[in-house]
Amino acid sequence: MGDGRDEFAGTGARARRALVREIEAAGVLTDPAWRAAFAEVPRHRFVPYYYVPGTDGYERLWSGDPDPGRRDRWLRGAYADTAIATRVRDGELVSSASQPSLMALMLHALDVRDGDDVLEIGAGTGYHAALLSHRLGAEHVTTVDLDEEIAESARTHLAAVGYRPAVVAADGARGCPERAPYDRIVATCAVPSVPYPWLAQCGSGALVLAPLSTGLILLRVRDRTHAEGRFLATSAYFVALRGVAARTPRHGPAGDEHFRFLWGLADQVLDRREALSLWLREGRPERERFGVTVSGDRQWAWLDDPGGPYAWPLPEA
Repeated sequence: MGDGRDEFAGTGARARRALVREIEAAGVLTDPAWRAAFAEVPRHRFVPYYYVPGTDGYERLWSGDPDPGRRDRWLRGAYADTAIATRVRDGELVSSASQPSLMALMLHALDVRDGDDVLEIGAGTGYHAALLSHRLGAEHVTTVDLDEEIAESARTHLAAVGYRPAVVAADGARGCPERAPYDRIVATCAVPSVPYPWLAQCGSGALVLAPLSTGLILLRVRDRTHAEGRFLATSAYFVALRGVAARTPRHGPAGDEHFRFLWGLADQVLDRREALSLWLREGRPERERFGVTVSGDRQWAWLDDPGGPYAWPLPEA
């Protein structure tokens, strides 16, 4: 999909090629179909403005700035391999565009096949839905956002570059039952646990990928009320799904990012000293040793074995 009428088409294409090379060098863009999506979808069209930390709160960069230097800074930032703040209200971050290399890792883990129907929770700018639409066809993509303004903005961005997936303003925790069933569900916002409606809208064998604590849980769905899977190795920090409290640590880490992850899973059950003792005793376990099981109306996080001695109930989203 080309840039169309776009004064930044040439410079955007060059910046996009550089970004693709950077993501490839990180080893997370190995699928040619996803490489083509990142190479062709113009990310700058989805972030006509965004915010960067300034001396007094956030500073706004935008494509129409009369200062050429600031326009160049905006464009370079749009193709940097970093997350960028796209919505700020009353000084608080409301929505952001994820780091492209993390997007690539998540899309690879989603393991889509031609013809798969995908539900995205958290429309954001629409860029992630555009990547999915490029790979699968827009008719196979549904994206949901609670904020009507964000949903409409994503719809506009997508249409401007030729993609028209279903963009729905609704509570992401409830999924989108009118377009179910789904083969894949991917969330781009943090949740305290897996919302049960998501599983009810999946077909048998579907995958669900969602940020939980400071990691990414990948579940294989057995049926409408059962799913299980492990966390990916990578860390992941996302804005919380609005309407629920993200399950993140209440206190800082004990000097290690992996302990912070465990504390985010177990802080409702274990006090900090107990969690730290367990973590040290078990050899400072990394994320991929942890998993989540959903069974009926219960779900729990666990270390090494779903039925083992180390398990912690998760609250409902």
